[in-house]
Amino acid sequence: MARHLITSAIPYINGIKHLGNLVGSQLPADLFARYQRARGHEVLFLCATDEHGTPAELAAKKAGQPVAEYCAEMHETQARIAEGFRLSFDHFGRSSSPQNHALTQHFAGVLADRGLIREVSETQMYSTTDGRYLPDRYIEGTCPNCGFEDARGDQCDNCTKQLDPVDLIDPRSVISGATDLEMRETKHLYLRQSTMKDELEAWIDSKTDWPVLTTSIAKKWLNDGDGLQDRGITRDLDWGIPVKRGDQDWPGMEGKVFYVWFDAPIEYIASAQEWVDAGKGRDWERWWRTDKGADDVRYTQFMGKDNVPFHTLSFPATILGSEEPWKLVDYIKSFNYLNYEGGQFSTSRGRGVFMDQALEILPADYWRWWLLSHAPESSDAEFTWENFQSSVNKDLADVLGNFASRVTKFCRSKFGETVPEGGAWGERETALVAALQDKLGDYTRQMEAMEVRKSAATLRAIWVLGNEYLQDAAPWSTFKEDPETAAMQIRLGLNLIRFYAVLSAPFIPDAAAQLLEAMGDADAAWPDDVDAALQALPAGHAFTVPDVTFRKITDAEREEWQARFSGKRA
Repeated sequence: MARHLITSAIPYINGIKHLGNLVGSQLPADLFARYQRARGHEVLFLCATDEHGTPAELAAKKAGQPVAEYCAEMHETQARIAEGFRLSFDHFGRSSSPQNHALTQHFAGVLADRGLIREVSETQMYSTTDGRYLPDRYIEGTCPNCGFEDARGDQCDNCTKQLDPVDLIDPRSVISGATDLEMRETKHLYLRQSTMKDELEAWIDSKTDWPVLTTSIAKKWLNDGDGLQDRGITRDLDWGIPVKRGDQDWPGMEGKVFYVWFDAPIEYIASAQEWVDAGKGRDWERWWRTDKGADDVRYTQFMGKDNVPFHTLSFPATILGSEEPWKLVDYIKSFNYLNYEGGQFSTSRGRGVFMDQALEILPADYWRWWLLSHAPESSDAEFTWENFQSSVNKDLADVLGNFASRVTKFCRSKFGETVPEGGAWGERETALVAALQDKLGDYTRQMEAMEVRKSAATLRAIWVLGNEYLQDAAPWSTFKEDPETAAMQIRLGLNLIRFYAVLSAPFIPDAAAQLLEAMGDADAAWPDDVDAALQALPAGHAFTVPDVTFRKITDAEREEWQARFSGKRA
């Protein structure tokens, strides 16, 4: 039995996320976690809310709430929505937790002891209008690299280039829009990433199986321009983890907090401590400390491409620089962006579908299937309502749902609600088993390799094989002349429903559970041997006809939703 540690990028606390955020990290991570559990492996799947930094302060200010109260409320909201999408986290933590405070301060102290933190006197943007220093995310302007007009002071979301606020053209305050910004002197701590460039590069080069998207972004940051730069790890903010050297005060750093991108990845480790402290698990160190048993753990991270630099460079620099026996990531699965109807999702303009809205419209499985089967792996992907409607209607309703309905209803009408006996497999059935065994091998390899779209396509092909068999065998016609053969064909069909449900559970867990319950085998195991799997339900085994597994989306619904989420104001 293998052990899999799985983390998805932790979402910012500032509001409900859209479908692109979901498919860029949490949903494919859940797919992989569910698959590995189904194979009998031990899994620890962790996520959390990222609660510090400028986004939290700005969102709380807009909501008219104290920031701590706002974060607590939004954590509950995000946790509830994650549950609605059936994201199977073992723990959904908070970066503001006491565990993360202590661990972040610990890492800072150790890195300082190793000579990897330096104190820098620098000038920083100060807004006389706002009466405060403006951390990087409080400043927006035009990117000097690509010309994007809404680049942030730390990074351009358009070209992913790392920036400093002073690099921006025509900078402005996010708080007030003021442009009367001036540079004033302040002190901050920097992580000396530049001294670790060779070590980081050698580590990245050793990951020969990583996706091209992941390694290309990491290499770009390592080698573009002047190469890997030291990174500021403190900010002049009120909300965050106070700057300490372990449990000791840090002279000169009074009133400052750690930068969100320093403490947020450390929350992956802290969330395992929270998991134990919440009474959900035990012995978190066997997952994170190689001197405590984590050397046999396979650690996989899932994230959008904008998060790759921090997970391939800054967080590994923290781990490696500590010289302590912490578990490093083995594989980083990164994703491109999901766009919406020819443009971007926009909270401010009400453009696109956000996670809470999606669940108001349709159950989670509809969204899970479309998002995973269209995951933006090799390039950006595009959500359109026409494509969504077509995929749901053809894949889920016509192929999977219709098969389950036809088989169970025909059996009930001719043989009752028990698996019928009689008849023996012939050439058609033997050929079906061989084809399914071949496809199952493909599906397993693709799921192991985290090839999300290919896995979905193969799963659909497996569903199609059963439909083609049913059409070719035509038990409704066979029954008139040869009831025993028809009984065998339907018995095989019922076993196919069970087979499909087990394989489909990582993608569409609610539908899979419904079908397994209808087949009277809720705890069915992963079917390595198709021959045995298609004989698992014996003659006389009771079943029920399931409710409609998936309904079709009407043209009227599609048009209504398209208008509702277009972002156009009436």
